[in-house]
Amino acid sequence: GKVYLGEMNRISRFDPLAPNPNATLEPVIANLPANRLHDDRHPLSAFVFDRDGALLVDVGAPSDQCLDAAGARIGAGRCAEGEGAEAKAVIRRYAYTGNGRWDPNFTVLARGLRNSVALTVHPSGTILQGENSYDFPDRFGPYDEVNIIKLGRHYGWPYCADMAAPTPGWGGAMDCAGPDHEKPVLLLPPHSAPLGMLYYDGVMFPRLKGRLLMGWHGYRATGGRLVAYRVDGRGVPVVDRGATYPVYGAAAHAYPGPAQTVEVLTPGWNAVAGRRPQGSPVGMAVASDGSIWVADDKNATIIRIAADAP
Repeated sequence: GKVYLGEMNRISRFDPLAPNPNATLEPVIANLPANRLHDDRHPLSAFVFDRDGALLVDVGAPSDQCLDAAGARIGAGRCAEGEGAEAKAVIRRYAYTGNGRWDPNFTVLARGLRNSVALTVHPSGTILQGENSYDFPDRFGPYDEVNIIKLGRHYGWPYCADMAAPTPGWGGAMDCAGPDHEKPVLLLPPHSAPLGMLYYDGVMFPRLKGRLLMGWHGYRATGGRLVAYRVDGRGVPVVDRGATYPVYGAAAHAYPGPAQTVEVLTPGWNAVAGRRPQGSPVGMAVASDGSIWVADDKNATIIRIAADAP
């Protein structure tokens, strides 16, 4: 019954029903990386609870490509930012020890994940991650990703992009077509920037029951949408032949790899001068009545998506 809150350097909780909720605030996981907003590119400590109670915590990559200001590699042979006991670009696992407590000593669940703000766990146990890929200047590349998280696997950052392409700054550091690179299960539109996803379990929209909802936060024409994915029994999005993705102001584009043509739940969330800004969805939740609540950070709003009353 408590609210759990991810901050830049800790996860804490409080009792929202207490007479003074602020007085109940207490740390749950401390000593997360001391992210500094202007020095660390991905400072948010997103997290989910695994089925056994463990906390799975995003520790994002400090930089875009593990390159310094001059374009040189940060590290010899391998990216220094993603190696060692305090490696970034990982998902940490904090084991639940009982009585509302977690082991302060983490293990690394998976590596090579640039930014895992979008995380969710399916009732079957599948852990899905929405990867915000590199900020290359190309408007239509590289593609963002959906990954099935597996213990001990490496998902490519900063060595690989898309399904098997080496990145310009780290060519040769990893065989991106080989078995060491855990490849995406699905491609997302380039620069769509998934920052929230969950499985819909409400009653208001029966046709969405069990589907994966995802918010695309990206500021480019591929972002600014809330979408729904059809999934299999493990909660993994199914692949469509010839899948395309929507682009504001242009025709739909074809994916170069496994993908799904999604249902867009928020058509017309693009910017219109003098009328509305483009949507920027971040977190989302399903209320007890089945309505969908979405936080829009750039517009400082919370939007409730609901069916019209009969």
